[in-house]
Amino acid sequence: MTIRVLIADDQQLVRTGFQMILDAQPDVEVVAAVADGAEAVSEARRLRPDVCLLDIRMPKLDGLEVTRALAGPGVEKPLRVVIVTTFDLDEYVYGALRSGATGFLLKDSGPTLLIEAVRAAAAGDALVSPSVTVRLLQHLAQPRRTALPPNDPLTDRELDVVRLVARGRTNQEVAGELFVSLSTVKTHLGSIQAKLGVRNRVEIAAWAWESGVVS
Repeated sequence: MTIRVLIADDQQLVRTGFQMILDAQPDVEVVAAVADGAEAVSEARRLRPDVCLLDIRMPKLDGLEVTRALAGPGVEKPLRVVIVTTFDLDEYVYGALRSGATGFLLKDSGPTLLIEAVRAAAAGDALVSPSVTVRLLQHLAQPRRTALPPNDPLTDRELDVVRLVARGRTNQEVAGELFVSLSTVKTHLGSIQAKLGVRNRVEIAAWAWESGVVS
């Protein structure tokens, strides 16, 4: 199955570079490359791509506004959004993740991570640049114990999964560290999301830092 991607970035060089990298993959097709946030919303709603790659700082609508429009809590059929930014400690990135984005990358992360992020998002997972995951969440979500506790308490094993997710581990890395199968990790993640009322692993990580589960 071909993964259909929309790219939104106000720099033509970035759009062209990303499109060349992604179109070279046998399972990826760039269906639109736009220069501003308003066009990103319009084209995304028209084309319904599998993944939207959004810059944070764009004319007309910024990446945060676009994310809310395409993947926010009130969106009936949210699209999968990955934020791509120059800044690894940018409050707008955190806001976008909390608004429904499934992950974020730095623009200098390289082709491999870009491709992995697109494939992960298309599969319903998330990829966050490993080099900035912990620093970003520590900086922008200092443990304040203000996050609402889950209605149904997490089990000890679920808390283990939460802590590893909050430190940027992939599903395979979580499975390896806990000596369980990949399907077991996915089952735990589904249960955790239901208990916390969140939609993806990025929101799980944010909850972990805000609630003080990770320090």
